[in-house]
Amino acid sequence: MWRLGFFFHEMAFGLLSIFIPLYVVRTLGGSLFELGIMTSMALLLGIPASFFWGYICDKTRRYKAYILLSFVSASVIIYAFTLTGKSIVLFIVLYVVMQMLHVAHEAPKNVLIAEHYSRQDWEKSFASYKKLTEVGWLLGLLLGLVASTLSLSAHYTLFLCSGLNLAAFVLSIFLVSDPLLIFERRLVSIERKIDYTDRGVRAASQILDGYPSTDKLKQESFLALGIALVFFSLALNTFLTPLPIFFAQKLASPPSLIYVIYMLNSGGAIAGYLFVGGRSVFTDAKTQVRRIVLLQSALIFLLAAVVQIGFATTLFAALILVLLNFAYAFYYILTISLSMTLIPTGRAGVFDVLVGLGAASGCFLGPFLAQTLGFLPQFLIAGAIFFLAFAILRIFT
Repeated sequence: MWRLGFFFHEMAFGLLSIFIPLYVVRTLGGSLFELGIMTSMALLLGIPASFFWGYICDKTRRYKAYILLSFVSASVIIYAFTLTGKSIVLFIVLYVVMQMLHVAHEAPKNVLIAEHYSRQDWEKSFASYKKLTEVGWLLGLLLGLVASTLSLSAHYTLFLCSGLNLAAFVLSIFLVSDPLLIFERRLVSIERKIDYTDRGVRAASQILDGYPSTDKLKQESFLALGIALVFFSLALNTFLTPLPIFFAQKLASPPSLIYVIYMLNSGGAIAGYLFVGGRSVFTDAKTQVRRIVLLQSALIFLLAAVVQIGFATTLFAALILVLLNFAYAFYYILTISLSMTLIPTGRAGVFDVLVGLGAASGCFLGPFLAQTLGFLPQFLIAGAIFFLAFAILRIFT
């Protein structure tokens, strides 16, 4: 029940995910380069913010306050967007500030899920959360479709998004509560150390008895996974950031069709989270993550081939994006669960820092490549970076 506020929050940002790129380029007269600067600056400055929010919430053991801060600041700043007129500089400044405050809810949300459920239920719990919020994202896209079909003014659309965040804030006041006891992540860390010690003792006993050791003593490290997280996020945002403009300019799709395409994508993610949540056991999660990253790379190259051929491009692009989002659901749940297992208490924001680092670079690189080289080379480079993330996971994990 405590997740209900996040549902309305995701509705607002689902609508904004398409509205803002089109608003910057079409209404404010900005370029793809300016769009890339705006999104990359927001994510780059969100990196120290993510680390700070993750540290401070664990330090104070207060999580609700930072969730409320995120929601109410988004409501106020989105309303302030309506007061910027045609000034793209002022819009960018407000957008960057909003994102720095927006990330305040990410680490507390992850901790709440980890501490409210036992380790064996983390994947199901994260999947349950993502199912709910992805439905909210889908409904936000639906609202965007209705707004564009009715030719609703940009100001009214922004008022709607501000109101949705205000609703999220009010609901979270009553529904979100801090955990009474905070011990699950520490317990998981202790269990990992005991397991490692046990395997070491058994290996030593086998060697002393003259038998070859059958136990692997390689201890899990977050380093390789963290590096792969950065490159995956870099590839994902290099591909996704200019994508609404690709549909609008390259394929001459009207805004209503763009919203429909993204609604289908969101449906693919919901299906993925439903599938993940229905599984009871996740064996060898790192191997599954590697396979998913390789699949993402293959799908991007397939999309590039579809664009090059030019046959029913919009249809095939939409289908490929649905598959990408379905696979991403698996990737997100497995990596967030692995990270909560490996990241020590007090550093809950590290996951968002690494994702933000890759995202900030990708949000600049994607529009820059699209404007200077074209959309096809941009897709190919994104696919290559996905493959690099797979190679890192394959070699070092």
